[in-house]
Amino acid sequence: MEQLQIPIAKVLERPLFNYAKVVAGHTGLHRQVKWAHVLEVQDFESLINGGELILTTGVGLQLDLPTQLKYVKRLIEKEVACICIELGPYFNEIPAEIIDLANEHHFPIIVFEKTVKFVDITQDLHTLIINQHHHMLSQLDTLSRKFIDLSLSPNGILKILQEMHTFFRQGVIFIGDLQKSYYYPSEMKEVEEKLEYELTRTPIDSLTDEYIVTASTRSFACMPIRGLGQLLGFICLEFTPPRTADMTFLLLDRAALAIAQVLLRSRTIAERKQKSEGEFVRNLLNGRPVDQDEINAFLPTPSSNMYYRIITIDVNESVADIDEDDWEEIRIQRSMTLRALCNRNGFFPAVSSVKNQIIIIASYLSATEYAKSTDRFIQLLHQIESLENNDYLDGSRCQFGISSVYQQINNIQLAYEESRKVLSMHKMNLIHTYFYEKLGIYRLLSKLDTTEQLQSFVDDHLSPVIAYDKEMDSELLNTLRIYLECGGSKKETAERLFIVRQTLYHRLEKLETILGSDFMEPTNRLAIEVAIHAKRYMQTKS
Repeated sequence: MEQLQIPIAKVLERPLFNYAKVVAGHTGLHRQVKWAHVLEVQDFESLINGGELILTTGVGLQLDLPTQLKYVKRLIEKEVACICIELGPYFNEIPAEIIDLANEHHFPIIVFEKTVKFVDITQDLHTLIINQHHHMLSQLDTLSRKFIDLSLSPNGILKILQEMHTFFRQGVIFIGDLQKSYYYPSEMKEVEEKLEYELTRTPIDSLTDEYIVTASTRSFACMPIRGLGQLLGFICLEFTPPRTADMTFLLLDRAALAIAQVLLRSRTIAERKQKSEGEFVRNLLNGRPVDQDEINAFLPTPSSNMYYRIITIDVNESVADIDEDDWEEIRIQRSMTLRALCNRNGFFPAVSSVKNQIIIIASYLSATEYAKSTDRFIQLLHQIESLENNDYLDGSRCQFGISSVYQQINNIQLAYEESRKVLSMHKMNLIHTYFYEKLGIYRLLSKLDTTEQLQSFVDDHLSPVIAYDKEMDSELLNTLRIYLECGGSKKETAERLFIVRQTLYHRLEKLETILGSDFMEPTNRLAIEVAIHAKRYMQTKS
């Protein structure tokens, strides 16, 4: 890479600079020279683009010291590479104040102590620069072809990164948008998380084709990778400040194009697989026959430490105005997004997406004592809920239900029904959990809701209180519910009901009259609590 750059230090090695001397800005000799320009005027702003090596006899510096300082400051602000002054009749000495200013800004000032022909210097440097540009374009073309070839090979993204590393001798990393990341060499893994965080802080709409990101005090030249109008990820190359060469972004652009082709090819394969996978999941959940080959293709190999839960997601979005072609794209994108999130959290997912409902068979490896852990599922749900700016799935509109833990495939229909029950109760605001095993008493109530026994149980324990409330327009049932929830604490009950203690005592006396003085004994209390929950469940369900 160094061969494609022309730093000032390299320019000083040219024969025409044998009598040149650096008098200031020694720390800026790494600056890159893009062109040589003879400058003999004071008003030069419109003549300078930045990166020029300025040649002058000092005519423009025949001014008082403050004006000379201002002149040099303007050169620095225009990001000129350096200034070369021929000492002679027009300018014979560099003031100490100008040297101090140049040193402060790492701006090289070079003097010729003997007369030189500026035309020879410009011709020499321009020939060198043009040859370097030609060499750069040749290298760019060669590497572009190599990137395309590598994109067609197995594990093409990693091979492209390796080629980038070979050329630049710097670490390089690909961070996918909800996809697996690649990096080379292996020590780049340590900066992956921080770099990804910095990239996500930049709003997508403000991304340019090239920009600089700092992560863990390390600088990276980054290029977004896009395809079919979507952001697919980023390719980032580490570099040493203060700046990186233009060649860096040119090659990043070619590498990004090759990686985009890999990702789009993978997407096409994933789309085909997704269609078959969705049909397989629906057949499995509906009890229709499935081939063993399909089971082997879409579900992980059974083992003693392989478990699964069913996740059912209801998406509360209107799909009436979406035509079938658009819906097919939404379905595929939803499935791919959720599969990527599941993979990130250590799941082996099989996904079915049908308009307002998504079903995931989330298989995972776990030690026996951790098999029922809910942590990774909660993390997954939080990540789905955070998809607020996603074009295909608004996480804030999703509701979830998760089954118990199973291992055998013949329990999949039962697991699906469990996830549906959780989702249904969640919609009724009866529960705050997403997990079937944490439903508490509602696990039993849901099994009794089709029989008359549940209503009979409620009537046996609560009908006198309900009748009294209806006749007297009182709130005994609500008082009873709060009193039980507070564990029999009169102080807490009164505070929650916003009534004085004496009013509560009067209501409790009335409850004792109706239910009996032993209504707070363990067995009676438990039965009344179950009846209260059952009544709420039936009312909400109806």
